[in-house]
Amino acid sequence: MDEDVRESDVVPGTDAAALIGGTSPEDAANILFELLLDVVRRHRPEVEPILTGGAQKSVSEYSPDLLARVLSAQGIWFQLLSLADQNAAMRRRRHIERKRGRDALLGTFDHVLAEARRAGVSPREIERLLQNLRIRPVITAHPTESKRVTVLEKYRRIYLLLRELEGSRWTERERQTILADIRDQIELVWMTGELHLEKPTVEHEVLRGLHFFDETLFEKAPEMMALLEGALKRNYPDEDFDLPPFFQFGSWIGGDRDGNPYVTTEVTGWALRQNALASLRYYRERLVALARAMSITQRALPVPEEFGRELARALRASGAEEAIAQRNPGEPYRQYLTCILRKLDATMRRAEGGELDVGTPHYANADELIQDLRRMERALTAAKASTIAEDMVRPVRRAVELFQFSTVRLDLRENSTRTTQALQALWWASEGHADGEPPELGSPEWRAWLLRALARPLPADPAGVPLPQDVRDTIAMFTQAAEIRQGLDPDAYGSFILSMTRSVDDILGAYLLAKQGGLFLDAAGTEICALPIVPLFETIDDLRAAPAIMRETLAIPLIRRSTHWQGGLQEVMLGYSDSNKDGGFVASNWELAKAQTSLTQVGARAGTPISFFHGRGGSVSRGGAPTGRAIAAQPAGSIRGRFRVTEQGEVVSSKYANKGTSLYQMELLASSVLQHALKSEHEAALKPSGEYDDALEALSGLSRVAYDRLLSNPDLVTYFQAASPLEEISLLNIGSRPARRFGASSLKDLRAIPWVFAWAQNRHMITNWYGVGSALRSFLDVRGPNGERLLTELFQRSRLFRLIVDEVEKALALVDLDIAHDYASLVSDVAVRDAIFSLIREEHALTTEMVLKLSGSTFPGERLNQFRASLANRLHTVNQVSREQVELLRRFRASDNDDEREKFKSALLLSINTVAAGLGATG
Repeated sequence: MDEDVRESDVVPGTDAAALIGGTSPEDAANILFELLLDVVRRHRPEVEPILTGGAQKSVSEYSPDLLARVLSAQGIWFQLLSLADQNAAMRRRRHIERKRGRDALLGTFDHVLAEARRAGVSPREIERLLQNLRIRPVITAHPTESKRVTVLEKYRRIYLLLRELEGSRWTERERQTILADIRDQIELVWMTGELHLEKPTVEHEVLRGLHFFDETLFEKAPEMMALLEGALKRNYPDEDFDLPPFFQFGSWIGGDRDGNPYVTTEVTGWALRQNALASLRYYRERLVALARAMSITQRALPVPEEFGRELARALRASGAEEAIAQRNPGEPYRQYLTCILRKLDATMRRAEGGELDVGTPHYANADELIQDLRRMERALTAAKASTIAEDMVRPVRRAVELFQFSTVRLDLRENSTRTTQALQALWWASEGHADGEPPELGSPEWRAWLLRALARPLPADPAGVPLPQDVRDTIAMFTQAAEIRQGLDPDAYGSFILSMTRSVDDILGAYLLAKQGGLFLDAAGTEICALPIVPLFETIDDLRAAPAIMRETLAIPLIRRSTHWQGGLQEVMLGYSDSNKDGGFVASNWELAKAQTSLTQVGARAGTPISFFHGRGGSVSRGGAPTGRAIAAQPAGSIRGRFRVTEQGEVVSSKYANKGTSLYQMELLASSVLQHALKSEHEAALKPSGEYDDALEALSGLSRVAYDRLLSNPDLVTYFQAASPLEEISLLNIGSRPARRFGASSLKDLRAIPWVFAWAQNRHMITNWYGVGSALRSFLDVRGPNGERLLTELFQRSRLFRLIVDEVEKALALVDLDIAHDYASLVSDVAVRDAIFSLIREEHALTTEMVLKLSGSTFPGERLNQFRASLANRLHTVNQVSREQVELLRRFRASDNDDEREKFKSALLLSINTVAAGLGATG
């Protein structure tokens, strides 16, 4: 389900339902379902009655092969529903824009800037904000997405055909042709299969990530910038704004080593080359098309004198002046573009690892290509062809500004356990104590050694220091970054993310490894680190410790110098997944909000502002929430135009697979950040309130007590492993990363992603709601009528609390205790099963009662109209798939025949994939 579809995309007071015309989402869904049934009838007619609810047999009587085909059809159905939803949302937004204008459409630049203009925000304030605006969605390769690229392409085709089908110009014959084409694509999906036959490599994940740039993002990101330019002109018509390339993409794919042994220096180097080539190929394609279009003769459009000189210079430098002039005589712009293309081709050969002859014209970096395109824009404008410059050349220039010569900025990530092991090895090698032990971690002696090592010059041959291979690999990661910075794109890397940051020493240690790898700008390695070091605070305890850690960190001269050189900011990453796994849903949200408020104050006092990198996932318990509302609920002053966020797993394809949706999602993200920066420090809904903060602190603590009581139950792990497909998820080939960081089998070492994934699969969903009911009940018991009044005010006035309640209510709508009980029946120990399930059932009843009392609904999701409508189309089939999965788990685990187990495994993995598709999120 599309979590970013708002309850209304139109400003309050407008009847959204009355504005929507054309084919209804229900009609589109019915058409797609009938076409799917047509495909099923052709290939496996016995599947049809199961899909339509007319099956006579029970699930236990289905063969593994039949179950697999049923699940395949159900999975396709969920994807088709998602396409219908996306198309309906796009139609609704277009209709609102036609009838009411873009400033009536929430999530647009026009709406934000119209509000700002009416509020008296000056053009200079807008200009200052735009210059400081920095937004970067970061695509990650967490194992939460299983659609293959070939399948994504077929669904993309279906989406386009579905949109075509709405045209009123078609004859019945033409309409039937479109329907037949949709059916053919569905049939191809049926015959292709969504599951990976082999576990994907990191290389597969890199190419899958780049697929979205090739399909939509290269084209639509510049268009999003044009939308902002248009909104600025409409709302501030007398002003000229210099629009910086504030919106750029990041990636972890190929650079994230945390718990992934398959990400090596070689793999990272390959990923960087693929990233570079993707952008260069796109520019070449656009420039070739531009050259074809630019059939402008100097007789029809006189060449400005300055551009004439630039053209002459470019022709001389090309080494093929005469050939170019003869090929396009009298066509100066084609000649100029030919020179650009020759330089770009040489640049591509260099990116592929080829050697260039001395003096071969090429681009040393993206800025040089940007300048060439700017010259062409200026020339066309000076020659009174400004619309051609704006409509044809500027989009290409914008693309180069946004994507540079690297497509994305690749982050490196490693955890503090690994970096500490490397540092200890460095101590042994550098201090000459082969038989001794390094100082105790966290001791004053350890800190003193780190500071000494950072202050002294590097040895003449740091690479020659004898170190274990795994330590050399860690340092090689930084060495590679230093070398790449001198190459094609100095900004090919984003930053180094240090997972599990627990202390200032952890951060200093990352600086020391960067120094050892050659990332300090001075030869001695004592002054400035070129690569930003970003601590990641993940657990509740880490979030609470973060302000003190960063206060001390920002007082260290080396770090202050480095952050000043890097742009005057210190970035901090916040972990949503692990904090939720650690403390539950309410505690996670509240601790994240508190940490941001405190860290913002720490940065202000230190004179080094702190910006935040939000490690959100797709599901609710991993920070997934509607984009606009999630940003609007961030603490006042915590964004100020700087925003990074992970885009994980299924979120990437749901947001960026289709052009119209991707454009909307980028504008929604950017406009929401812009709006928060303009309004947050003046809004009553975000103003600090002692009474409200006290209430949220109490609710956080109370919910965590209840959540911890469940997690500390000695039988929970036994229950969880048996009553969910936790172990079987590791068999699903949807990501290169292992399910556990260090191969351990404890709950503590289990990654947050499979933790959430498995609780969603078995329909318990405890990570989204457990403890909320106990917290609300206890709060009212203690505070009585005054507490009830306070909770009502919180629900009405606190954006954070309202977001929490809304997302809890959505989660409750997805919980099904009857199905959960079926999963619980897989637990062989009756006493364990009854004890744990009773706790979950009681807390679920209490949470439902308390949340509905607070929201005024009579059942979960009643007031969330679009969510409820989307869920209604899916829930029956999701329930059906869940019951099929229970049966598959039972038979898979009971079988001791290898061939039989393999058949059950295939169907079981399909069921996991299908439930995830139906719920709209995995990890």
